[in-house]
Amino acid sequence: MKYLKFLLVGIFFGIVLVKSEAVSWYRIFEMFKFQSFHMYGIIGSAVVLGAISVWAIKKFRVKSIEDQEIVLPPKNKSYTRYILGGSIFGLGWALAGACPGPMYILLGTGVFSMLIVIAAATLGTFAYGLLRDKLPH
Repeated sequence: MKYLKFLLVGIFFGIVLVKSEAVSWYRIFEMFKFQSFHMYGIIGSAVVLGAISVWAIKKFRVKSIEDQEIVLPPKNKSYTRYILGGSIFGLGWALAGACPGPMYILLGTGVFSMLIVIAAATLGTFAYGLLRDKLPH
């Protein structure tokens, strides 16, 4: 029962993504062909909201539920891993028509072919775990 709140937030988030057409393959295809602002607007507003949230956490020294200050350590400035990882992520997103969150939402809406995509993503995560020491970090 202690995880019920996370399930309810996930269901609400899934409904919002379906109603906003953010999980629509057609909308994602439009985005990658630079034909529509719809997905860029959704992603851009999420980036802006995330930046404001991180700023607020740092400025007001927000505490967690356990009453501990949230500390956000600085990231390394290596660009190779971000370009390589982002390219692989984007390629998978373009081929599958969904990024990790919407894969489960699409499965929940009855797109059972997403089981193949989820299996491939799980296999990719496993492969990353095996190759992590050999990749640029």
